[in-house]
This record gives sequence, structure tokens and C-alpha cells, in this order.
Amino acid sequence: MQEIRKRLTKVEERINYIGQVKGSADWGNIDSVAQRFKGVQDAIFDLSAEQMAEKIHNLEEELAFLEERAEESLTGMDRVRIVRSPLRFSLKDILENVYEDYTELGGEEEDSIDASMVCAKATVSAIIKGKTVTQQVMVIGHEKGHGEEYRNGGCSKPWGNEKALRFMMVAQTEGIPIHSYIFTPGSFPTEDYPGAGQQIARNIYAMTKLEVPIISIISEGGSGGAEAIGCSDYRLMFSHGYYSVISPEGGAAIEGKVREGEKIPAEMVESCAERLKISAADNLRLKTIDRVVDEPVLGAKRDDFEFFKRIKYEMIRATDEVVLKTKSLRAFRNYEMKLKRSTKEFGDDAHIDVSWELNRDELARLLDMRSKKYRQMGCEGLCTKDGILGCLANRVKEKSSKYFYNIRYDLLHSHQKQVKQVMHDVTSESSAVIKHVTGPLAGIFGFFTRKPDTERLPASRDLDREELYDNTYTSPLANEDRTITCPNSEQSGCKDLWVPDLYGQFGGVCENCGHHFPLEYQWYLKNLFDRDSIREFNSKISARNPLDSPAFEKRLQDAFKKTGRRSAMITFDARVHGVEVVVAMLYSNFRNGTVGATEGEKFVQAAERARMMRRPLLSYVHTTGGIRIQEGTLGVTQMPKCTMAVREYVDAGGLYMVVYDNNSYAGPVASFLGCSYYQFAIRSSRVGFAGPRVIRDTTGEDIPPDYHSARNALKRGHIQGIWDRREFRTNLHKSLMTMGGKSLYYR
Repeated sequence: MQEIRKRLTKVEERINYIGQVKGSADWGNIDSVAQRFKGVQDAIFDLSAEQMAEKIHNLEEELAFLEERAEESLTGMDRVRIVRSPLRFSLKDILENVYEDYTELGGEEEDSIDASMVCAKATVSAIIKGKTVTQQVMVIGHEKGHGEEYRNGGCSKPWGNEKALRFMMVAQTEGIPIHSYIFTPGSFPTEDYPGAGQQIARNIYAMTKLEVPIISIISEGGSGGAEAIGCSDYRLMFSHGYYSVISPEGGAAIEGKVREGEKIPAEMVESCAERLKISAADNLRLKTIDRVVDEPVLGAKRDDFEFFKRIKYEMIRATDEVVLKTKSLRAFRNYEMKLKRSTKEFGDDAHIDVSWELNRDELARLLDMRSKKYRQMGCEGLCTKDGILGCLANRVKEKSSKYFYNIRYDLLHSHQKQVKQVMHDVTSESSAVIKHVTGPLAGIFGFFTRKPDTERLPASRDLDREELYDNTYTSPLANEDRTITCPNSEQSGCKDLWVPDLYGQFGGVCENCGHHFPLEYQWYLKNLFDRDSIREFNSKISARNPLDSPAFEKRLQDAFKKTGRRSAMITFDARVHGVEVVVAMLYSNFRNGTVGATEGEKFVQAAERARMMRRPLLSYVHTTGGIRIQEGTLGVTQMPKCTMAVREYVDAGGLYMVVYDNNSYAGPVASFLGCSYYQFAIRSSRVGFAGPRVIRDTTGEDIPPDYHSARNALKRGHIQGIWDRREFRTNLHKSLMTMGGKSLYYR
């Protein structure tokens, strides 16, 4: 009887699960199966054991048929419901069934620093030639749990991501691989220190050059929350998981322009889930992951113990592959042949003995492979108008420029510095002797030849505010003959501002309270940089519609016509008081400054150009609305891709600066912008990870009106200063001359 009850419980669980996955209790003929189950359950004491077993067997067979049908017709939203099911396996299930032993670090359960992020020192073993070989790993991942509220649904808070980074560094110190498990719908959107976006940026920045193999596997990968621990050498994904730039509900609300508080139509959410291409098969095709790990029908559950063997096999295999590629291509090919000859796909003795410890040369190859991997990430979404001959010419130009600057700075300039140092040492020693003889004579000569104090020149050039207007550019907004009320008029007593004055001589700034009104990006191009010094490059790289979204194609064409440009990023060379810089500017006019594959590629090329030419790199953010959702994970992967470019530029001795203006949110702030050591904001700008609506939807709480203000960002330590727009040029020049290392060409 006990066995009968267990089977009945399992049947009921399967019936409910199919309804949950398909989003309806009456999908197919599941309701009739449920009614028959109810009849069998009620007759448990009226039928014999043999009769009950037969009826349960019939129900099980019918359910198996329904599960196969449901599997064949899985939609994007069905996959989302699978990973959100409380029956799905979690990280704790993996730790207990995949690894032989583990010790949780940074607190346990509700006493953890952040219970939604689990870090554990673990051991994993494999049977090789009849012997058990055990190796240590650092396991880091999101823990959704099975209904525990304190897990926060796998949404890690900033201090949870900080904990993950801390133990990643421990893994690097100990020289052991990192196994990263991603089970998150997204990061918890709080700006409290260390800040959601800023901490994600720090994590990605550190992971780009961590000197250990990193293997990640995705069950539920929600945007920046996934990338916080997802920058890896090998990216796996469960076949029933999803990896997305945004939740289908959030994407539907944005694309459908659904007002806050209104219910989003179910068909709109289903359609958005399909357009976002969130499945493992889609991501494999887009090359944002490396391999898919097959699951049982309708996804693996916490009691699918055979599936845990599959996870163990895949994680060991992926780690072996990464390690072997750092040793030699021949060793890797031998390993592949071994796998093909294996009688079982992931049975015992399916591995070869590979030490996961790497020497310095192998670590250098590991980092080089990681760099190349992310350099190519997301290139499926690129479109260029250069043509074959244009691409060839650009390649020749790039190669010749690289040789020129290498000779100029690495060879000639380095010798020049050595000669200067020798001359400095010689003159310093000799001057001590000569000074005793020439000192008295020089003093007498100077007394009779010095000029009056009124004729002395200043030691350094004064850069006053008036130089901002050297280019005499006036905003077109100044042509309107009307007045504007300052938003701070009630508390600061500001008078109404006449538009020609406000956008003319005032530079869009209220002279009473200093409130900054938004200005078009052209104002900065004309007033920030030296006259006629801007030389744009990569203007022919064009945004496109890589996921073939019908509605987005028209919006993209409208953006082309509206702006006369091909993307939301402008990259150019310029000068600021004679100092040459490379600039990457995100501006609002093109799709609200969102970042996709094109913008990511343009940024990377700008960073590579700045590195080659030994020039400072400036990211000026006129506005950014985050990652372009219509490009799906091709957009998300720009976060680690661009951060990798920043890391390599900074490691080479470059000066990378970021200046925020207007509204700057989401993915770019949580990656290649937020990782800068030198971040500033224009007064009255707003900087953060998520907007007020997203925060309300996620946390259920309202935020203060000034939550994302530049002043609060400064208090949290996310930026290093607030600049007045009228002093932007002066402050930028001062920063260029005082910040960064000595390897820049003008130093």
C-alpha cells in the first residue's frame, strides 16, 4: 500500500507539473487525466492492489505521452516556467549530488552574508583507469532554494556578488578552478553600497583576468545578474534553461508600452519570450554559449539523480578541455579521441587524468584564449557597410598603424626615456659639485637681471570658464522665444528663465541653483573639444536586427533617418587643450543610447585604438538606457566583451575615464562604464542600475525622488566627482593631466 501511495503522489505531481509548464490546467486533455486520477485516488480502498497498480500504470503511460507532446511544443515562456518551478533542482542539490564534499563559505542558510549567493570549497572525483582521482574546485552560484523567502528567488544583492568576487580571488590564490552555476532572474536592484551595477562591473572586470579556469553553466540567466559570475572560459547551458537580456514580462511591458500597474496580456508575454531567443538552442546558434547539457523530458527535477551524473561529467569534461587547450592542441585532440572511443557517453572511466594546475606559460595562454573568446562574442549581430575591399583596406591600415606606433613608442620612445634617465642621473650628481662654485655668481647675476613682479608670467596656463565658449556653438533650443520654470524654483526661489539666455550664454544651467537642463549631444561635440579636432572612425558599422524582430526593423530604420547615423555610439579622435584623446560617446537620439552588438564592437575598437596610439580613452555618456533588448543575449554579451577591452587597455597603462550625463542606467553602468577607476557625473544627472519602475516591481517598495542623483552616487562612492557643465572642458583637461600612469604619450 505504501508503494501505491508513492506512485499516486508522483502521478499527481506530474499532472500538476504539466499544467504549470504549459501555463494552463486544461492544456491538451490534462484535465481529463486529472479527473481519472481523482477517481483512482478515491477508490484506493475499494480496489485490489493489482487493480490499483494497473490503473496507475495506465495513468503513467498517458502522462508519458502528454509529457512527450508538451516537450515537442515547448515555447520560450514554457522554459521560463520550467526553471521557475519549485520542483526544479537548485545549486544545493548539485552540491550534494555532484561533489563528494563541500564546505559553504561566507555564512550558511539565512545566516549567510547573502543567502541567494552560495560559495563553497568542494572536491569532485572521477574514476580514471580504475582509480579514483579527486580534485578541488571553488563552487560559486545562485541559490533559489525551494520556496525559502530568505533566498530572494536567486536575486543576489550587491554584497552577495562581492562575496562571490572575494572567493574567486581565494580560488586564484589557491590555484583551483571555479565552477559557476547561474540560477538567477536578475540582480537585486539596490544602489546601497557597494551598489548593484557597480559591483557587477567589478566582478566582470576581475573575472576577465582571473588566473584560473572558469566553467559556468546556466539554468536561469537573467541579464547583469548572470554576468556577475558568468564571464568564463567555457559556457554551458541546460537544455531547458533560459538566458535572456530581460525577463519576458519586463520586455513585454517595455515593448508594449504598458503603463505601470496595468496587467500585461499573456499573449504579449509569450510573443516577447519567442522574439528574445532565450532557449539553449537559440543561444548555441548565436554562439553566446559553447555547449548544451541535455535534460530529461520537461526539464530535470531535484530527484533526477541520474541527471546529476550528467552534470558531473559535463563539468569535469569542460574543465579538462579548458586546461588541455592551454597545454597543447595535440593533448586536446587525444582527449577528444578518448571521449569518442568511450563506450558510455558519461559512464565510469570516461575521463583521462588531467591535472588542473597550470604553470605561468599555461596561465598566459588561458588568459589569451579568454580574451579572444570574448573579442568574438556577439559578432553575429554586426553589420558593416565597408564591403570586401573596404575591410581589406581597413585591415592593412590597422596593421601598418600598429607597427608605426609600436616602433614610435615601444622602441624609439623607450630608448629616449632611458637616455633621459641616464642624463638626469649624471647631471644630478655633477650639479652637486658645480653648484658650490657657480652658486654665488648665479645669485649676483640674478639679482641684477630679474624682472619686476608685475611682468612675471604664470607658472602654468590658467584654464578659466570662458574658454568653454571658444567654439561659439549655440544650442538650437535657444531659438524659442519663451520662458521656462526651473524645477527647483519652489525650494530655491529661482526666477523664470528666458530660453535664449538659458540655452545661450548660460549653457543650459540655471544661474541661481545650478540645475542642469538637458542639452543635445552636438553641444558637447562643439564645446568640449578643440575646434576642428574631431575625426570620427568606424561610422559605417551599422546597428541591425539580428533576431529578425518585425516591429524592431521599422524602429531601426526610423532611427537611421532621424539621426543620420548608424548606431547609438559615436567613436572619434579629438583634442582637449591640445591633449589627444579617443572618445566613445553614447547619445540619446538613437534608441535612447542603448547598447547592442554594434555599439559594443565600436567601443572595443575604440579601446584597442587608444591602446595602440597610447592615448586616453574617454567614455562620455550623454544618455544610456541599458542593453538593447531587441538583440537578446547578443546585447548582454557586450557587457563582458567591452569590459575585457577596458581591462586590457588599463593593464597596458592607459587612462580610462567615464563621464555620465542625463540618465545612465543598467547594463553599460554594470560593466564597461562602472569598472572605471575614474567616474564623474555632470550635475543633475541620474546614475544607477535599474529605474524606479523596475525597482518597484522587484522590491515592492518606492524609492526617494533623488535615489539615483549624482549627489547620492557620490556619497555611495560610485563616482569620484560632480562637474558643472560649464567647467566640463576645464575639469576634463585637468584630469587628463593629473590622473593615470606615466605610459601615455603626452606624459
